[in-house]
Amino acid sequence: MKNAFLLLTLLIITTSLKAQTEEERNNVYQNAAEKLLATDGNLTIGGYGEVHYNQPLNGDLYNNGKLDVHRVIMLLGYSFSSRTQFITEIEFEHVKEVYIEQAFLQHRLNNFINFRGGLLLIPMGITNEYHEPTTFNGVERPLVDKVIAPTTWREIGFGFSGNIFPAAIKYQAYLVNGFNGYDGTAKLNGAKGFRSGRQKGAESYISSPNFAGKIEYYGILGLNVGVSGYFGNTQSKLYNGIDKTNGTAVAMADSSVVGMSMVGLDARYTTGGLHLRGQYYLSNISNTAEYNHFTAKNGSVNDLGSSMTGYYIEAGYNVLRPVSNVSQELIPFVRLEGFNTHQTVDDYLEKNPNYNQSVITTGLTWKLARGAVMKVDMQFQKAENASEYAKTFNAGFGVFF
Repeated sequence: MKNAFLLLTLLIITTSLKAQTEEERNNVYQNAAEKLLATDGNLTIGGYGEVHYNQPLNGDLYNNGKLDVHRVIMLLGYSFSSRTQFITEIEFEHVKEVYIEQAFLQHRLNNFINFRGGLLLIPMGITNEYHEPTTFNGVERPLVDKVIAPTTWREIGFGFSGNIFPAAIKYQAYLVNGFNGYDGTAKLNGAKGFRSGRQKGAESYISSPNFAGKIEYYGILGLNVGVSGYFGNTQSKLYNGIDKTNGTAVAMADSSVVGMSMVGLDARYTTGGLHLRGQYYLSNISNTAEYNHFTAKNGSVNDLGSSMTGYYIEAGYNVLRPVSNVSQELIPFVRLEGFNTHQTVDDYLEKNPNYNQSVITTGLTWKLARGAVMKVDMQFQKAENASEYAKTFNAGFGVFF
């Protein structure tokens, strides 16, 4: 509750500001795909990438650091007409892995409604849609966005998006395939949360559609507030080819899925050189007792919790803003973060304190030019039962064009 109170305090403070006129609103954010969609020309090209150095620090031990070309992404867009466009995002991770991060067709029905179909980003929180390295502070993305809303989370589906300018509201609503919950083994657990369930559009299967949606309000100068939701069931391969009248087989399949109700709140506020942002997730999970027992392995019951929470709040300030004729930005920042994949558990499980993590990240973001950034930070991470923080020094650079 304390974590939720911190974020809600941020929302109350910022939403109490005086509303501005339509001409003054400048806080409608665009991610990589939306920038391509807004570009003139039949064929458009863009990209982003980042290289990282991560060094664990321990006074008693030597530790090797890690150097990694974490990701290099090519963005391609094509306009078939003034109304119909295609966007794709091709990602190379760690030099050796290739993924498709987005691939969708968009058709503009009118000024307020677009139809989208294909591989879509799930519109939960901030980072999953705005994960280009110049759009966030810190070398690594927030940890809460790795386990609860597992960036980069994308699935195949269709739906509608748009911007209602008179009301200062941006919206998205999609039907998509759900997480892979069971394909012979359990994909969801307390240690990794939902992360291993992402199907990523790679020969995905569907046993029931899920809903994902978000509404953003940007009608106050400098402020963007979002409410997002994801509802449905995980998918199971046990439903494939079973007789609907076979009660035993249907019961087994039912035990291999869980129901999900995830809601998110997020806010971004900028005034002068001050940058504030925060987000909060609550995910309730049903049928976990049946799922954990059904997917037990080698006599050990799975440990998926019945609810998960996560949050972060962050503040940064561009110290170069008072300097005239300087286009660069130098932003010291601090981010307080916490997540718990065992917020609640079924009676037969004990909460694992290792799954309740607190994180402090503080560092510098140096924006050399529009689309080019260098970053350094220190990250302090501690589980509930740990006596001290584990410390990691991070450095890296990123580009977005």
